[in-house]
Amino acid sequence: MSYLSNFNAETGKTILVDILKTVNQPDNSKKLAEAKANSGKEMIKMMQNVFPLVMQIQIEVIKDYGFPGNREGLVQFEQIIREFEREEVDIARLRAQIRSIYLPPININSTNDVLI
Repeated sequence: MSYLSNFNAETGKTILVDILKTVNQPDNSKKLAEAKANSGKEMIKMMQNVFPLVMQIQIEVIKDYGFPGNREGLVQFEQIIREFEREEVDIARLRAQIRSIYLPPININSTNDVLI
């Protein structure tokens, strides 16, 4: 596991920034915009259409940093990043930016949605 031997918070930030740059490349940005448009504000559709695209982009980026280029590699990367985000505000902010791509804003205003 060579990627773990020199992995630190700075490496994590670099990878997260690289993921955001890759997401914003014209081709990826267009695919994501189309997937979001097809999903509307429905969480399930977002998870079916947008999340897999973001996941694939992340896998493509992390494999350039030595992680396995598959779902397991992404899980390993996410576990490490979660550890760092507890102490690193920048990592928490970058991770939140990535999550906001596939998680629609949650409407907190619950007007009479509760059945009593």
